[in-house]
Amino acid sequence: MWLGPEEVLVANALWVTERANPFFVLQRRRGHGKGGGLTGLLVGTLDVVLDSSARVAPYRILHQTQDSQVYWTVACGSSRKEITKHWEWLENNLLQTLSIFDTEEDITTFVKGKIHGIIAEENKNLQPQGDEDPGKFKEAELKMRKQFGMPEGEKLVNYYSCSYWKGRVPRQGWLYLTVNHLCFYSFLLGKEVSLVVQWVDVTRLEKNATLLFPESIRVDTRDQELFFSMFLNISETFKLMEQLANLAMRQLLDSEGFLEDKALPRPPRPHSNISALKRDLDARAKNECYCATFRLPGDERLDGHTGCTLWTPFNKLHIPGQMFISSNYICFASKEEDACHLIIPLREVTIVEKADSSSVLPSPLSISTKSKMTFLFANLKDRDFLVQRISDFLQKMPSKPPGNSRAGRKASIVDSAPEFSPALQEVSEQPASPTSPLGGLQGSHAQEAPTASQGLLKLFQRNTSMEDLGAKGAKEKMKEESWHIHFFEYGRGMCMYRTARTRELVLKGIPESLRGELWLLFSGAWNEMVTHPGYYAELVEKSTGKYSLATEEIERDLHRSMPEHPAFQNELGIAALRRVLTAYAFRNPTIGYCQAMNIVTSVLLLYGSEEEAFWLLVALCERMLPDYYNTRVVGALVDQGIFEELTRDFLPQLSEKMQDLGVIPSISLSWFLTLFLSVMPFESAAVIVDCFFYEGIKVILQVALAILDANMEQLLGCSDEGEAMTVLGRYLDNVVNKQSVSPPIPHLHALLTSGDDPPEEVDIFDLLKVSYEKFSSLRAEDIEQMRFKQRLKVIQSLEDTAKRSVVRAIPGDIGFSIEELEDLYMVFKAKQLASQYWGSSRPAAVRRDPSLPYLEQYRIDTNQFQELFASLTPWACGSHTSVLAGRMFRLLDENKDSLINFKEFVTGISRMYHGDLTEKLKVLYKLHLPPALSPEEAESALEATHYFTENSSSEEALQQEEQEGAGNDVQEKRREEKGTSPPDYRHYLRMWAKEKEVQKETIKDLPKMNQEQFIELCKTLYNMFSEDPMEQDLYHAIATVASLLLRIGEVGRRFSAWSGRESRDSAPEEGEPPAPHPPQDVAQELQPPAAGDPQAKAGGDTHLGKAPQESQVVGEGGGGEGQGSPPPASV
Repeated sequence: MWLGPEEVLVANALWVTERANPFFVLQRRRGHGKGGGLTGLLVGTLDVVLDSSARVAPYRILHQTQDSQVYWTVACGSSRKEITKHWEWLENNLLQTLSIFDTEEDITTFVKGKIHGIIAEENKNLQPQGDEDPGKFKEAELKMRKQFGMPEGEKLVNYYSCSYWKGRVPRQGWLYLTVNHLCFYSFLLGKEVSLVVQWVDVTRLEKNATLLFPESIRVDTRDQELFFSMFLNISETFKLMEQLANLAMRQLLDSEGFLEDKALPRPPRPHSNISALKRDLDARAKNECYCATFRLPGDERLDGHTGCTLWTPFNKLHIPGQMFISSNYICFASKEEDACHLIIPLREVTIVEKADSSSVLPSPLSISTKSKMTFLFANLKDRDFLVQRISDFLQKMPSKPPGNSRAGRKASIVDSAPEFSPALQEVSEQPASPTSPLGGLQGSHAQEAPTASQGLLKLFQRNTSMEDLGAKGAKEKMKEESWHIHFFEYGRGMCMYRTARTRELVLKGIPESLRGELWLLFSGAWNEMVTHPGYYAELVEKSTGKYSLATEEIERDLHRSMPEHPAFQNELGIAALRRVLTAYAFRNPTIGYCQAMNIVTSVLLLYGSEEEAFWLLVALCERMLPDYYNTRVVGALVDQGIFEELTRDFLPQLSEKMQDLGVIPSISLSWFLTLFLSVMPFESAAVIVDCFFYEGIKVILQVALAILDANMEQLLGCSDEGEAMTVLGRYLDNVVNKQSVSPPIPHLHALLTSGDDPPEEVDIFDLLKVSYEKFSSLRAEDIEQMRFKQRLKVIQSLEDTAKRSVVRAIPGDIGFSIEELEDLYMVFKAKQLASQYWGSSRPAAVRRDPSLPYLEQYRIDTNQFQELFASLTPWACGSHTSVLAGRMFRLLDENKDSLINFKEFVTGISRMYHGDLTEKLKVLYKLHLPPALSPEEAESALEATHYFTENSSSEEALQQEEQEGAGNDVQEKRREEKGTSPPDYRHYLRMWAKEKEVQKETIKDLPKMNQEQFIELCKTLYNMFSEDPMEQDLYHAIATVASLLLRIGEVGRRFSAWSGRESRDSAPEEGEPPAPHPPQDVAQELQPPAAGDPQAKAGGDTHLGKAPQESQVVGEGGGGEGQGSPPPASV
């Protein structure tokens, strides 16, 4: 490549001059290529350690003049061919011109201007691509691709200098982190180390410090353990490695590859060694943390953050923290964890103004909302820019959210103040009469429009006043009053100040009248519902009447959803639950429906309308419990692993016992998937759900640890899993909520596990208190870190399970051992993933569907099969290999979808490796018949086949139809004679067993081959024997056999044509003996060979085992070559 001329020192110790003329010098890096000796080793080591550009470009061209001591680099090259091309261009275009100039300064100026012009012309062609990566980074990317053979589709994210510990010796080198691979290269004194690890193969990734490996990063795969240390910034490196490994796990989980964010703004001053991909990944990490912290929709994009203070009117303080600005929200988080959190939706903002600065309140900013709340921020470093950004976002906000009359009561709250008004709680788009709750839903599948416009608990609760409930009613009224006081002091709705006081009120219990409202706020579901008015109604309308596997599973589980509650003992509750679950399955077909969703959704419907329950379910499945409710419940398995790890940390004396009993996997899934709703009385579990929506998964883990801690003595005395499950079940059945004002609901699980001596009742609030006192050290950040570690283990374990399942699905007669099949599966999977990394012409091959059976999840197309065929097959054919691979692919593709799975792939490879001689010949024969032979290759062959086989095939088909018709008539008569008694089950068992028997194909079952197809077969044989030691003898044998078979086919064709014509023209009269004779030339050709001609005798008895007129080799024109003559010119 051409380089901008730069001054260099000519170091003869490091470069060797290969060519020279009066104006230019071509040099090679010492040690590159063959030889080099000790000097070459030292130079190579120096290049690797110092990351010299000579590693990528070991050739260069310098410009020089006779009297000047200054040299200028004008070009470099990675190969001799590339640098020679530049050298020849300089000699042909500049050498004659430079001799005209009088002064050396003019010569140098002209050369520099010419080179700059060439570079500018090349950059003009590359400009539309918008490549943001700096020059230093591009150079590193070129080194990576050259060293590890990566295609251009593999993007480098960043690279670091570090040491790889090989045994006890550190090898200094460079670590390259790409989107799909971890690569390391080291070259020290002739010892080269090159590593390439796919992120999808990583099973463990952690940062640790030991005596042997001080502050190192450990990377484990199924086959090896790698340790890297001596990083300049190990935390930054490890964080990036975590992100890339997480992306790879996400790719295995749901087949979502990495897509660069094109909307990411360009930096004003790009860093010299930071790529656009690195900035993209950093922005993603910040964005994910931002959305998780404030429970915002996943598509919200963080624009920036800055330090500031917030005036809190409830305690008259300025709280320091961070302000976050995104496209739809302004958020604040205090430096102290529980001091204050604030979320201000821009849709609620009415005024943004700069207040007057003072020494007490520098750079203040005031934000007012529709709910008459004003927020005062101060100590903003760049207030003017911040105001401009907020103004830009406000201008993009719609003046009024789009919607229709179906948006219901909640959409109208946007323009009201405060957001949640008690007067609006009873408003509904289709009011239902409490006296007639069924309304118009008498049918079993009524899904016309949402009708449950309020929580089902309000429709089915007893008409009992708080005064009649006594102490419970008074306690509930005190809770409501406490929350109303809190709303008055801290605000109500999304703009509420969230502090430690808010958590205290949640832990004391949310009153039932406010439960649905606060669930929407704390989960963030309220934001999505307000910004998508009418969305749920549209989903219900679209999903009505649509049937799928998900809808079948939903119908099966509808009546299992809290059957003990009166709300789900009639059609109103059942129909509402059906609509919500079906609408979500229609929204997210990747998840569809999973067991336990019905239990959780039924509880959501008790406290909110259908639309509110739907958006709570969205928040639950897609943000708060990620990957919980997919087909493999990966998220629940991940948190189960976290639970086991926390048990080892907090309850070490119980951990080993629980592992021996195998209890944790049995209990944790039901606890986590249903949020304790299926194992605990409903009134008690609802309190845990309150805390869950406020705190997240942390509460579930804390409560689970508290339950084990409370039953430690009994669990340590258990002898088996069943006994331990009974202990925990009886304990959970007796967790009560003494403050609940709802009528007690009989718990189905309690009825099944009741015993003679029930344990003491445990108050749910006492259990929560203990969980916070003993296990409050759990932090959300730590849980996310643990989730990453466990996700690696769980997904790789699932991949191993898939591999074993696929291998077991392969028939036993395939010929390969279990170990060989597993190795082939890994190669097959890697090839499919490579196409997913670097693109493919077929989207179906790239996109893997994890919902399919294991055998169908990984499939390859013809291009990928050709690469595997060339590297694995024993039938190498040189340049003809790709043609043969294409035919083999079409032969194996039984369903004609242009994709083959692992079973089809292994079947083809096994025939070539483990089949007997006859089996291999049959495969080779089939490769030259349709469908293996492509239409282009077989175009002339099809014409010939049609011409020669039309009459015979039609006659055979007619005879077959007549025979089938006669057989049917006979069977009908036999049935009439026997009567109407049907055959017994043994008859069908015999028929089924007969169908399951593998019909072994014989040579006689193979279809006929015409002359064109036979010539293609001969061409393949010629290519297969190329470069064989006995190449000439094999060529002669092929020519001899091919010529003889062609002659036999020609004779058979002529004889068949003659006999058919004779039978039509001269049919014998009755009583007249037929005496047909073949023509003279045909009869001569059909004479048996002489005894002294063994070659002709062998040729007459073909491998087909048929008479000459039945030969499967037929052709048009004739094959008149004699024995030993060369094959046709086309071969």
